[in-house]
Formats: sequence, C-alpha cells, structure tokens
Amino acid sequence: MNLFRLILLFFIFTSPLKANAIYNLIKIPNLEIYEINTKNKLKYFYALNSFRLGVEKNIVCLNPDKKMLDEKYKVIYKNLNKYSYSFLKKINLKYIVMCENLSISGINTAGIPNNIMKTLILDIKFDKKYFERVIHHEVFHIINDSYKKIFNHNDWIRLNNKNFKYAECSTCTEKLGLDIYKKTNGFFTEYSQSTVSEDMAEVFSHMIIKGIKATNDPILKKKEYFIKTNLLKIDNSFKF
Repeated sequence: MNLFRLILLFFIFTSPLKANAIYNLIKIPNLEIYEINTKNKLKYFYALNSFRLGVEKNIVCLNPDKKMLDEKYKVIYKNLNKYSYSFLKKINLKYIVMCENLSISGINTAGIPNNIMKTLILDIKFDKKYFERVIHHEVFHIINDSYKKIFNHNDWIRLNNKNFKYAECSTCTEKLGLDIYKKTNGFFTEYSQSTVSEDMAEVFSHMIIKGIKATNDPILKKKEYFIKTNLLKIDNSFKF
C-alpha cells in the first residue's frame, strides 16, 4: 500500500501542471506551462489568454505571439541561468510568467516582481535594446524586497552627492530614460535617478551584464561595492 502511495505521489508531482493548479500556486489566471525542467529549477509559464490582476484589476498583460515567445524565452533563459538554484531559493524566485504589453494602471512596465508569490512577470515585447538588462533589473527588485534590511535605502542615499534627491516614486517623475550616460556622475541612466530601489536595480543590472569594470566615477564605484558586498552576505558564492 505504501509503495502504491509513493508511486501515485510521484505521478502527481511530476505530471504537467494544469491551469487551475498553476493558479493555486501563483494566483495568476490563464497560464500555460512553457518549461518546468530547468537546471536552476525555475518554472516558466506564459499567458495562454490575457489576464488582469490586483484588487482593482489594474495589472494587465496580453497573451504573447508564439514566435516572439520562443525567441524571447531563449534570451530570458540564458540570462536567468546565471543564477543558481540555491541563490534563487534564498531570494524567493521560482516562477517566471511571460506575456506581452504588461501595464499597471495603463502605465507600461517591463516587469512585475513579487517575492511573496516567488514570481516575476516579464513583458517579452519590451524594447529589445534594453531587454536583457531589464531582466536582471527586475531580479534585483526580488532581491531587494526579500532583504530590505541588508539593502538599506538610507545607507544608499548617503553614497550620492548631498544635494541630490530622488523622486517619491518611480511614476512620480519623468526620469524614465534607459540609455547609458556618457558622463555618469553617480548614475548609469536617467531612470537611476527616479528612486533608490530603481537606482540599485540599475547598478545591479549593469554589473551583471557588463561585469564590474574600472570606472572614473567614485560614486558608482561605491555603489557597485555596496551591491557586491551585500549580495555576498546573502550568498558568498555569488559571481558577477
């Protein structure tokens, strides 16, 4: 009898998840499995039909074009494969949802991280020029939300020039540009100047994509050091 139960449990947990089972996991409707057998155990889903989320249903994302989905999955997989299973487990990231034209209250966004649900929603139609960098940017938001005490915002603010002030929120400013500054002056991009969390995420994403390179910008050097040393507190085997 015990052997039968073990076989039955094995069958249940290794069979493809159905739509309602996926919903029970991450509370997002209309999803289908794309890939669940990955090296770092990330499970990838896509929007079979468009979905709405939130109390006011203000989060919207559309079902993706199949050709684009296949192309962007390769890019997402390659980039997220940089993170080990042990690290992803520590930061609470397990599920990736792929869809198109992701927006919150009508404002387009590249991704929506949710460390409580261990989920990252990505807009695969986001500007190709920045897409890879954006993946790591959103991963950092998962990290930051999971370890707010380590990535203390007040400590970060003190790294900037004393006369600089961030906006109250990322949508409370017109500083949205993602092009890399030629003269950084403490910030990689215009968007870095919106809020502390966006600045941290921009620094992290540049470190992952480009690696830590010598820079003549003393503020960015301190920011890179801040990110690196605190990440190593979470996982001392982490590599940029």
